[in-house]
Amino acid sequence: MDFGVVLQTDPPGSAVVALMRRAERQGFRYGWTFDSSVLWQEPFVIYSRVLEHTERMIVGPMVTNPSTRTPEVTASTFATLNEMYGNRTVCGIGRGDSAMRVAGRKPDTLARLGEAIGVIRDLAEGREADVDGRRLRIPWVRDGRLPVWMAAYGPRALAMAGRLADGFILQLADPFLTEWMIKAVRTAAAEAGRDPGTVTICVAAPAYVGEDLDRAREQCRWFGGMVGNHVADLVSRYGEHSGLVPEALTSYIKARQGYDYAHHGRTGNPDTAFVPDEIVDRFCLLGPPAAQIEKLRALRDLGVDQFALYAMHDAKEATIDAYGQHVIPALTG
Repeated sequence: MDFGVVLQTDPPGSAVVALMRRAERQGFRYGWTFDSSVLWQEPFVIYSRVLEHTERMIVGPMVTNPSTRTPEVTASTFATLNEMYGNRTVCGIGRGDSAMRVAGRKPDTLARLGEAIGVIRDLAEGREADVDGRRLRIPWVRDGRLPVWMAAYGPRALAMAGRLADGFILQLADPFLTEWMIKAVRTAAAEAGRDPGTVTICVAAPAYVGEDLDRAREQCRWFGGMVGNHVADLVSRYGEHSGLVPEALTSYIKARQGYDYAHHGRTGNPDTAFVPDEIVDRFCLLGPPAAQIEKLRALRDLGVDQFALYAMHDAKEATIDAYGQHVIPALTG
């Protein structure tokens, strides 16, 4: 099982670089960040510094989208980093939640997202791609490699991830829902003639190590609100009792009243009071190392290849260190 750390690019950018270096020393192989141009600093600038100051870490956004940067710009940016630092990037991509909505736009359609996945990967790896009806190729790319992993929750998005993406990003760590969604992705991959085992499965969620569960829950409750944005989209599209989305995912947002992106992904978010303790416990990794190891082993048995830890609370360093000392050795030894 691989491990990643997910950070927000809050200033100063040097602090993000320092945390990524710390994570690499503790055995994390992947360094991810949010990508929302108004809310946080530009991640690709910071990736360059992270890559310069680490040896093996693979970096990328969790997640970018096809519109805040056009696909050819995204591909060229990744290809530049890969040329400089030896193919140590991964492109996490989705429809765009905070990045698009903060700018007053709707998230991208799945059709646009599916097209962008192929264009970004082809251009970044030196192949021709169709961009708005014109055949383009980045002529200076040599031996480029860019895996593209897609974030998804709903049935159509899960099927697209299985058909098109190199990896699937699931932003929650509930074993029941993880099993359901992995099955949907792998079924779609098989139906598309792909080997389902070649689709990397990444589960991303906050982790907080310690005995004080009440404190851990309050530090991670924001995550239920963030996931709730995506769940609300699913309910509006499919209905709460459609049978297409598990009620174990949709039922908790009944009391959700609104969401201010000024508090997005932050501890103490006032728009997450509707998130019950049960959801925090299910979606996150809380408690002492032994409890987290047990849950991660269950996720690994379901086919999860990477756990990406959201370090967005008051114990970033302590959690990264606890994982390096206790959790990662137990899952990778």
